Amino acid sequence: MNDTLLQAVIALSALLLAAAALAAGVRIVRGPAAADRVIALDMLGLLGVAAAGLAALVSDAPAFVDVALGVALVGFLATVAFAGFIARGRLADGPQQAPGDMP
Repeated sequence: MNDTLLQAVIALSALLLAAAALAAGVRIVRGPAAADRVIALDMLGLLGVAAAGLAALVSDAPAFVDVALGVALVGFLATVAFAGFIARGRLADGPQQAPGDMP
């Protein structure tokens, strides 16, 4: 592949990743619902994976692939935790009380 073309594609990819990260950041701040923020946070994690993959391509260092796998795993676990929080509507697994019970 032509070296100039490869450099142009890498630069365009980095620019698109930055624009997508900015858009996801705006969605995290503006919301409006918690689910929107969780999806935007997951999107930021996926953009981190893509950025690590791009860094591996640019630097010819395979260690960035391990970083990408780690970020993907942490992002997945965080999304599952946030989804559980949204489904339950509470953080802690403390003693359960009925709505009419007095503490």
